[in-house]
Amino acid sequence: MVRLAFRENSYISRTAEGRFCDLRLDIPAPSSGNWSFIDVSLDTVGSSNFDMERQSLGSMETNTARKTLSASVVKLLRWSFNDVIHACAQVQNCDLAEQLMLQMQTLGLQPSGSTYDGFIRAIATTRGFSDGVEVLKVMQEKNIKPHDSTLAVLAVMCSRELELNLAEAFLDEMSKIHNLHPYNAFLEACDVLDRPERAVQILAKMKRLNLQPNIRTYELLFSLFGNVNAPYEEGNMLSQVDVAKRINTIEMDMMKNGIQHSHLSLRNVLKALGTEGMVKELIQYLRAAENRFSRYDTYMITPVYNTVLHSLVEAKESRMATQIFKSMVSSGVPPDAATYNIMIDGCSIVGCFRSALALISMMFRSGFNPQAVTLTGLLKILLRSEDFDGALELLNQGISEGIQLDLLLYNTIFQVAAEKGRIDVIELIVEHMHLQGVLPDPSTCSHVFAAYVDHGFYNTAMEALQVLSVRMIAGVDKDTDEKRTELENLILGEDSEDEPKILETFKDSKEYLTVALLQLRWCALLGYPVSWSPSDSQWARRLSSNLASTNGLL
Repeated sequence: MVRLAFRENSYISRTAEGRFCDLRLDIPAPSSGNWSFIDVSLDTVGSSNFDMERQSLGSMETNTARKTLSASVVKLLRWSFNDVIHACAQVQNCDLAEQLMLQMQTLGLQPSGSTYDGFIRAIATTRGFSDGVEVLKVMQEKNIKPHDSTLAVLAVMCSRELELNLAEAFLDEMSKIHNLHPYNAFLEACDVLDRPERAVQILAKMKRLNLQPNIRTYELLFSLFGNVNAPYEEGNMLSQVDVAKRINTIEMDMMKNGIQHSHLSLRNVLKALGTEGMVKELIQYLRAAENRFSRYDTYMITPVYNTVLHSLVEAKESRMATQIFKSMVSSGVPPDAATYNIMIDGCSIVGCFRSALALISMMFRSGFNPQAVTLTGLLKILLRSEDFDGALELLNQGISEGIQLDLLLYNTIFQVAAEKGRIDVIELIVEHMHLQGVLPDPSTCSHVFAAYVDHGFYNTAMEALQVLSVRMIAGVDKDTDEKRTELENLILGEDSEDEPKILETFKDSKEYLTVALLQLRWCALLGYPVSWSPSDSQWARRLSSNLASTNGLL
């Protein structure tokens, strides 16, 4: 098309239908085969090379300066470039989009707002919102107003990166709002960050703009406002009343807008009720879900049952959980791996190992293999009865069967072993955990430290705390000499601002690093020097030697 536009004998005009056409030549566009009539190539550095009757790019620029294109030809070319750049956005090919933008500049075609809309989409979806924001700045310098669709894309990208302030700024810039997607993306970010107060602000804006929520909006509202208490806090009468009012208010708004519950909105309601310990209401909503969805639609109904079972197990309502599970199976709803793991965890509450083994058997027959979470549930039962030998044997069996052990499993053993004073078990598990490449977390440090302190082994407790803290840091930060020096300055510094600097890392979602640095700082204040080589520790060497003597078996 570019070559045709610069030919001396081309005549571009419009048909009666308003389409552009060349009066001298009608070029067919084949769907496949060799496009031998097009001799256009894009080189790797982003410049253009058009073979126009054996003329080079420099000659073409001379022709461009010498020949003035008609307004209809310029409009046709700009629209064509726009279409291809938008196609680049759809296939996430930002390199080609950049080359096309450079070609437009070479040809003297000024990109429009629509051009930049496609270009920003291609850049942002491939390289991230920050690169898209840089292109937006270029538009502002050229006094080109971005389309609402451009701002919506950037708002969604910022929400996904949890940049709430920037996302809200883009939403405010949008002049005509027709799409709920960027607002729902913002609410989803608020849900991830647990910032319901920011969600309230954006909901107020939606109301002022007369934006009617859709089912995705309500799903997020139940997740954001369904429960009152913070995680790990138990519900009480006041919070339960508040939760009931919130759920009722959201459901009344759904009815007003003619929207019914989806499987996800119901699951979010069930989670909220379970978190507050509202068992009666939980069962009522389960019955509503059974009536709302087909029992044979496992994609929708099985996760609903899992949510209810998990809530009942967490509320220590094991008998009711068993009844629901039996009802689920008898009515033809197939349990999945999550269902079995939840019920095995429920067996750990009542300490019934035989029932857990029966569930394992059912799990195998249904085609599901045990996982680390399954092993954790079984270990809880054995540890509850203080059968540490059986727990270690089960752990070895899981390893031999290739189950990838996780930190939750190890911490489960640490917690019970510390409570029962089994330092021998703790030391074996610490070294085995290290050999498996599983890094400790603050809970690991707490359990191990407490076990030694309770028995009066204070120096060993401090040494273990140091080793585990350094291993935590190695898992969240690159171990370079420069970085090590920076951390040492924070740990050993006597400036009153050093501890607040350590706490700054917590704001960057590096809570493990924060805890490890504070623990090392406290060790240093008590006179225990910091060593960045845990293998130099006598405690670490002793644990390694003890495990080696058992040939790696627990």
